[in-house]
Amino acid sequence: MWDNHQMLGSLANALFALAVLIAAYFLSKWVINLPILPLKAVSVSSSGHGGPSGSPGSGRHGGFKHVTREQIEDTVHGQVMGNFLTVDLEAVRNTFGKLPWVRAARVRRVWPQSLEVTLEEHVVLARWGSSALLNVHGELFRAASDEELPLFVGPDDSPLEMLRQYVVFSGLLRPLQQNIQEMNLSPRRAWRLHLETGTVVELGREQMEARLERFVRVHDRTSGQSNPQPHHVDLRYPNGFAVR
Repeated sequence: MWDNHQMLGSLANALFALAVLIAAYFLSKWVINLPILPLKAVSVSSSGHGGPSGSPGSGRHGGFKHVTREQIEDTVHGQVMGNFLTVDLEAVRNTFGKLPWVRAARVRRVWPQSLEVTLEEHVVLARWGSSALLNVHGELFRAASDEELPLFVGPDDSPLEMLRQYVVFSGLLRPLQQNIQEMNLSPRRAWRLHLETGTVVELGREQMEARLERFVRVHDRTSGQSNPQPHHVDLRYPNGFAVR
């Protein structure tokens, strides 16, 4: 073995590489604990708003509707470690991104001793069944909310489709000053609306917009403001609709 110069060379190279790795490990540990370029401020702000600054761990709250001061402080305490050069930006971003009301998080260094964190909150549009919320981008997320929101019930693959139709249906109903309280989409893609007046509107699977427009046009003649609102309106007829 000791006469095999090729094997000895390979062994020496392996030992050298191992030594370099060990040295790099201890050097990185040493650099992390260096007093040079310590983080002195972490700015956490809402997307589009100027945010407050504070020392690492203070995590002040500002410009947010749902993200709390406590959540910011816990995240800063738990993930902002190391100095200006060694702090793990990806870990900080991922942790902020896991907060219930955060849609996206961006983190960057600001020379010479601070971090800037920008959070985009979800803008909620509706409740999705009993388990989630739907934002204005058609994305589902899980968070607590006590807001009065319309309820969407539909197949798992339909959040974006229901969002788009909600915008269209709401625009068509605007002349009646009636809001959608609940919207249902069946597995067969049939639509049903529950208005805040208590009226249930059956739209079916085809020509939903045209059917709803027809209902809005004749609404005053069939169920005017001075009369009780209809309980059920079936628009699934080619040239008219049924009112109960």
